[in-house]
Amino acid sequence: MTAPFGARKAKTRPSRLRPRVEAGEEIVITRDGKPAARLIACKPRGKQRFGAPKGRIEIDDSIFDPLPEEELAAWEGRRRAPTSGRRRLTCAGIGHMLD
Repeated sequence: MTAPFGARKAKTRPSRLRPRVEAGEEIVITRDGKPAARLIACKPRGKQRFGAPKGRIEIDDSIFDPLPEEELAAWEGRRRAPTSGRRRLTCAGIGHMLD
């Protein structure tokens, strides 16, 4: 069953709404007499089990292959030396390329 509730009343007395919603009542919050929001009880989440997606997900064996040096450096936060003959100068953490 839907019970209308004014927005001001819902804002000042939210502790009165929660038990009603938990009991299964649907509450419509109105603004200027027009429906603005609907409060309904949340469905309880099922217990999550370790390994639940087993058999639904396949991981290719290539996941265990070593990363290319460039990608590994990016993951580790290392910078790779420029290969174009330019020097890298840093100032306050900002890299500037010079010829």
